[in-house]
Amino acid sequence: MTTYTARAIDGEALAELRIVDDAGQPCVPFTATESLGPLRCCLRSVEAGDRIALVSYAPLRRWAAATGAKPGAYDEQGPVFIHAEQCDGPAPGAEAYPFDRTGALRTLRRYDSEGRIVGGRLLEIPAEATEGFDQAFTEAFADPRVALVHVRAVEYGCFQFEVRRAQGLSGG
Repeated sequence: MTTYTARAIDGEALAELRIVDDAGQPCVPFTATESLGPLRCCLRSVEAGDRIALVSYAPLRRWAAATGAKPGAYDEQGPVFIHAEQCDGPAPGAEAYPFDRTGALRTLRRYDSEGRIVGGRLLEIPAEATEGFDQAFTEAFADPRVALVHVRAVEYGCFQFEVRRAQGLSGG
């Protein structure tokens, strides 16, 4: 069982991204002919036959708009796969972090309440992936300045998912 919650892209943002993405480009849906990468709407992998879109997403910008933070130069956007139409989101009660392939490299970027980077960590996903992620998030949220953590793939720099500090707690 995970200690922290991996957050998918929220429904309101997805509705917007399915029209125009965060780079101002129109959404162009297509049908996947093979297994591709992770879907950030439901935190599972793309399967052949899925109707998907590759869109530009700015996770920190969207979080900052909702919280009043001012990330400045730390604001960035990048490509993510989403379902082209509304999906059910992440499976309820998922017991593991998404995209937890043993040996994969992830960077965990820590951001403060203003959206500035206050640290980071490289994680090679261990065989016991849940415990490895839990330890990395516990370490991140031990710093009281950390408001959220973005998990990114090292190979392409792609945003994977976000974990936020639990309200009123020093942990996640």
